Amino acid sequence: MATNSDTQVRSEVAQAYGNRVRPVLEADELAIPLIAGDSCCAPAPAASSCCGPTESEASACCGESSETDEQLGRIARLYAGTDIDDLPSTVTDVAFGCGNPTAIDALKPGETVLDLGSGGGIDCFLAGKMVGPAGHVIGVDMTPEMVALANRNLAKVAAPNVEFRHGFIEDIPVESDSVDVIISNCVINLSPDKDAVFREAFRVLRAGGRLQVSDMVWTGPMPKSLEGDAASWAECVAGALEERDYLAKIEAAGFEAVRSVRSTARENGIASANVTAFKP
Repeated sequence: MATNSDTQVRSEVAQAYGNRVRPVLEADELAIPLIAGDSCCAPAPAASSCCGPTESEASACCGESSETDEQLGRIARLYAGTDIDDLPSTVTDVAFGCGNPTAIDALKPGETVLDLGSGGGIDCFLAGKMVGPAGHVIGVDMTPEMVALANRNLAKVAAPNVEFRHGFIEDIPVESDSVDVIISNCVINLSPDKDAVFREAFRVLRAGGRLQVSDMVWTGPMPKSLEGDAASWAECVAGALEERDYLAKIEAAGFEAVRSVRSTARENGIASANVTAFKP
């Protein structure tokens, strides 16, 4: 059960990401009429950086909500060798990840894929191409503005095998034993209850299914100065675990063959890692 502190963390994270995506959603509303089910969003402060203790460090992960040359370069690096040219800017503008989980292991035609914290939908749309018309992709996100924008993007991309659902990754709105692959991109670190996330991931996966996520981890102890810092939590830092603790939680949920490969590391001890695991 969520504690008051857990609820507060989720609320603050949702507000932070809502603020980042809202300008993109509002700008898109000026160009395209509202789609049924979209929420109307009030004005918000300018988007802030995320996934890094400082603005310069944040450029390696999560990016900004405006389509700057730096953001385009970061997306090009994360998705090098991946066909993203046909995706609209309202997808890439809110690609706040730290990796490319669809490239960790090949997605196969016909598979059902679940994206935890799907954001504007970039990884869902890539997964949709890979699994083909016989496959299915479900994106889950707790931020209403993100789900609204993802559904707008879905209408633009016209991916009939992709859908987006509003929900928490600690209580996934997906049936048990119904998913072949779970992907996630710099999101699980934001959860205040990672044990619940991994238990839920185990529940919804079919036997033999796999977890393949990109996420932020600490290579050593997190600095004491970041403990309880809400802003740093939303920046994918204060909520990140030491790598060994992150992997231990996955194993405790029942997964086997848990493995981590760091894709980037920084001098301050925070790193991006590609993690894989399998449900027996």
